[in-house]
Amino acid sequence: MFPVYEEVLARLDKGQLSSFPGGVHPEGHKGLSNQTQIVDLPLAKEYVVPVRQHIGTEGTLLVRPGDKVLKGQPLTQSSQPFSVPVHAPTSGTIASIAQHVTAHPSGLDELCVTLKADGHDTWYPLSPCPDYAKEEKVSLTERLCDAGISGMGGAGFPSHIKVNTNKPVEFLIINGVECEPYITSDDRLMREHADGIMTGIEILVHLLSPKCVVIAIEDNKPEAIRVLSKQVETLPHIRVATVETKYPAGGEKQLIQVVTGREVPRKGLPLDVGVTMFNVGTCFAVAQAIIEGKPLVERIVTVTGQAVKRPGNYRVRLGTAVNHVLSQAGYLGEKQTTPQVIMGGPMMGFTLNDAAVPVVKTTNCLLVPATGELTNGDDERACIRCSACADACPATLLPQQLYWHSKAKEYDKAQEYNLFDCIECGACAYVCPSEIPLVHYYRKAKADIRLELDEKAKADKAKERFEARKARLEREKEEREAKHRKAKEARLAAAAQPATDAPASPSSDTAPKDKVAAALARAKARKAAAQKAEAQPETAPASQDETPAATDKKAAVAAAIARAKAKKAAQNATPPADSADAAPAPEGETDNKKAAVAAAIARAKAKKAAREAQQSADDNSEIPPVQTEPAQKEPEATQSSPAAPSAEEARKARIAAAVAKAKAKKAAKDNDGAPEQDAKTGTGAQETTDKPDADKQTDAQADSDTVQKKADPADEKKARIAAAVAKAKAKKAARDNGNND
Repeated sequence: MFPVYEEVLARLDKGQLSSFPGGVHPEGHKGLSNQTQIVDLPLAKEYVVPVRQHIGTEGTLLVRPGDKVLKGQPLTQSSQPFSVPVHAPTSGTIASIAQHVTAHPSGLDELCVTLKADGHDTWYPLSPCPDYAKEEKVSLTERLCDAGISGMGGAGFPSHIKVNTNKPVEFLIINGVECEPYITSDDRLMREHADGIMTGIEILVHLLSPKCVVIAIEDNKPEAIRVLSKQVETLPHIRVATVETKYPAGGEKQLIQVVTGREVPRKGLPLDVGVTMFNVGTCFAVAQAIIEGKPLVERIVTVTGQAVKRPGNYRVRLGTAVNHVLSQAGYLGEKQTTPQVIMGGPMMGFTLNDAAVPVVKTTNCLLVPATGELTNGDDERACIRCSACADACPATLLPQQLYWHSKAKEYDKAQEYNLFDCIECGACAYVCPSEIPLVHYYRKAKADIRLELDEKAKADKAKERFEARKARLEREKEEREAKHRKAKEARLAAAAQPATDAPASPSSDTAPKDKVAAALARAKARKAAAQKAEAQPETAPASQDETPAATDKKAAVAAAIARAKAKKAAQNATPPADSADAAPAPEGETDNKKAAVAAAIARAKAKKAAREAQQSADDNSEIPPVQTEPAQKEPEATQSSPAAPSAEEARKARIAAAVAKAKAKKAAKDNDGAPEQDAKTGTGAQETTDKPDADKQTDAQADSDTVQKKADPADEKKARIAAAVAKAKAKKAARDNGNND
């Protein structure tokens, strides 16, 4: 449990500060650059402005090559929360937008905007807000973001993210420790621009509402302590705390522990212990952004080292090439065996691979050491496991374990030893007797791990997109199948609808068919009787002993016999009712077959009768040719048999023609309709037996219904041919009977 607010406040009033574990006391060398005032660096001919100069993502470009821009004009815009824009350091023309080497330990290329200065240094229209207390906090936060304000103490964290918090803030710590050797930019800033720093602190107090503000300054900066102490004499909520000179007292977690006695948890944030921190340079930039409306386009940079003729602190435009800065400071190349420029201090800085690297928002120092001024890391030897690095580590890590795993690229094990808790202060490398550049191995391992994490994130995102696409395709496939299944079910339901609508009793459907079949049978019997009756008059001259009464009697007997045979055939064709109920489907199939067979037999008989009639016409010239209209030949038949009554013969001929036509139509209908009816209903038609005592009225009605049914032209033609053939066959049979008598 960390100390409570009142306890921390009492200790601050007494000047009793805490300490942190580890740490070293290197030589300061601050006197080289802190004795002169800040100098404005002359304009360069060209500026290379990296699009991303902070922790987070780069913004969206607003300019194109060839565009004219003014000083302070935004070159990018913030498109995400962790993105801040960059601005033109002077007025001029956009020369190119391309990859360029930047301030990175590995010398990586990043997207940069190259600006050719026009020498006028004309400002873009500004929007100052001197009465910030009346502004909404959201509006002030947006102003900080639009001005491109990010941490200027080293990390480059976007400032608008820090001030936009819902957690309570007890202590606002202003970091003026500047613990690294050689660097004096914050020292000179506190001396010369204390008013601006205090204004920035008041703006942050307005945004964060802390209970107490502590300005922490290392005790090796007495002039800065004096100036700021005078500024806060009338401000009871602000205190100046003098911190012991020990490296790295300026680290965020270390300074919080020194001032408040609270330790930030591992993988935690300062807000977790009620503290937030800003660098003095960031406070000055906040004041300029709000009060004057100026975006962050320049910063104070310490240029120092024994290989520089005029060491000091310079106000440098962002995007200025390092070689331009060194030329203004008086670079002494003869004092270096090998050209070397370190961006940052000797503890946490890194050697630049190219002097064309531009100055960025986090550049606080350019160290140009002479030969032998700093320890050369080329004499690396094997680790002797002395544990001096572990004793010096302010984060209480095991640097030797991290070194072994990082060198072997065993990054999983390195992370188990909390590699990312390392603040890269360089205290371990400073005390290493084997002169192992430990921080170099840690940085490389962190970069490789971040690269792996980025690749994994990209792969996971690609996998997520692939799985989403696969799921979408599967969903669309299932929807299509469901749609097709529903359509199929609808079709099946529509096909089964006639069967559902059919009457419950199949005997009612088959009854009319049975009656028609019985009527046809009776008509056939009457036709046979009529044929015999017609044949009797023609044979009258040959046998004069038979009287008309006997002939009528014989015809009636023959008709009765034919009707009996027809009824018997109908009864045989119609199965019993109980068997039909027992097996409806097979009987339906049998009826269909019988109907088809009957139709085929009728057609065969018609064809045979036609052939015989044709033969008869050829052999006997007395027989007239077959005509399609049988009624037209009736007078000739009556003239050849004067003994028979002409009216009776005409009536019989008409009846025979009607019967033949009905039979042909019925056969054609049964042949064409039976399979179709079976397909629609799916059930066999059940037959019922015909009543033997059906009266003549029912037969006549069935005959008339059958005759009156309308058929298509082909069926009518077949019926007429069949009637003519039947007529000719009847006449031929009559002649044959007469010859035999």
